[in-house]
Amino acid sequence: MAMSPVNAHASMQGLAEARSIIASCSHFGFCTATCPTYAFTHDENESPRGRIELIRIMLDSAEPPTARTVEHLDSCLSCLACVSTCAVKVDYMHLIDHARAHIERTYRRVWTDRLFRRLVAETVSNRHYLRVMLACGLFISRFSGVLPGRLRDLLRTIPRSVSRNQGDLKVGSYPAVGEKRYRVALLAGCAQRVLAPEINAAAVRLMNRLGCEVIIARDAECCGALNLHLGRTAEGQCAARKNIQAWMSEMRRGAFDAIVVTASGCGTAIKDYGHVFQDDPQYQESARQIATLTVDVSEFLDRIGFRAEGKGRRFKVAYHDACSLRNGQRITRQPRQLLTLAGYSVVDVPEAHFCCGSAGIYNLLQPATARQLGTRKAGHIESTGAAIMAVGNVGCIAQLARYSPIPVVHTVELLDWATGGPMPPSLLGKDLQELQEVDSEVDAAGGALPGEVIVDDTGIAVW
Repeated sequence: MAMSPVNAHASMQGLAEARSIIASCSHFGFCTATCPTYAFTHDENESPRGRIELIRIMLDSAEPPTARTVEHLDSCLSCLACVSTCAVKVDYMHLIDHARAHIERTYRRVWTDRLFRRLVAETVSNRHYLRVMLACGLFISRFSGVLPGRLRDLLRTIPRSVSRNQGDLKVGSYPAVGEKRYRVALLAGCAQRVLAPEINAAAVRLMNRLGCEVIIARDAECCGALNLHLGRTAEGQCAARKNIQAWMSEMRRGAFDAIVVTASGCGTAIKDYGHVFQDDPQYQESARQIATLTVDVSEFLDRIGFRAEGKGRRFKVAYHDACSLRNGQRITRQPRQLLTLAGYSVVDVPEAHFCCGSAGIYNLLQPATARQLGTRKAGHIESTGAAIMAVGNVGCIAQLARYSPIPVVHTVELLDWATGGPMPPSLLGKDLQELQEVDSEVDAAGGALPGEVIVDDTGIAVW
């Protein structure tokens, strides 16, 4: 099928940018030290440096990519750990997205793969479809022993707690408690509203108590990241446009101080809207405005001066860095500092730079590698001796809950609980041992307490 002139122009622009990114790579190989797939295989084609060379060959060829090239690019997590260690800061995030868009346009997958990828993409990004599919999946999983392997793996990813979750927040305004200090929008999202609506509820309660009026805009739902990272560019941009239109419409009623996001994968995508629409004269300015306003919830709470009244909660909490937060947004200090201010004793997880295997829908498309990563991460988390695990992304929460006996909670739920909100649902019925002697204050000079590690905004641990 021939592309429209607009799509053809976008494709040419994307290819030009991809080639420019490839030319910036010096092939030093520092990226291999932090790449999970290279660590597992020691195959150069499974490293960022090797994939960049495969992309170069693919884009220079007049033929469709080979099945082996597609396999190596499909196996990339897009965790962006390579970007954090790259000496010349190659823009791998956009390069791998361009490569996947090229594959989507030029490569013909087997029909079962096409069907599976389309089913996952369209279901996960639509909360109505997802709710129905999860209900059907929980029923079908009773017969998983006779189902094909790929479908069986898919059914295993369904959280058993979904049916217990209450409905998500409604569209509208949630007024500040006391004096109104800020007016913010909260991204409601798509999958999170089905899998863990308690996260948004905790964020709204907490921000309301801190003097924020919170707006949940009609039609601001899926951020578009899932489709953009699958190479389904048109579908991803369509979702993004809906968000831009919804928030710009709300801003005509009153300016936003911020657009707050509780799912770090979505936050990384929305902060990139300016790039996504850089060649779209109709949306480029509003996309940049939305991207500039967007903040992770921990980033916003840190900005407005979060404080916990009293002593807060006294539990040992292992903080897991979601890749999209650590590598995509360079946010590492704020969640740890907020949890400490709330009274928790925060510990880092060994091998923090390694992805947990969620990576959007990677655990659905590459279940074997995702299982290795999930098991590995869970072992490191258990080694900390923590009572609770805190995470800033719903995908990581769902992934780690499969492999670790330690309850997994979103950071904002713990902050809400420590400042008067209800106990997070995933902690109900758990035998949690509260610490008796915990000094939760960071010294006035901003240094670490004895035996404590502070991580700065670059993701580097400093003592």
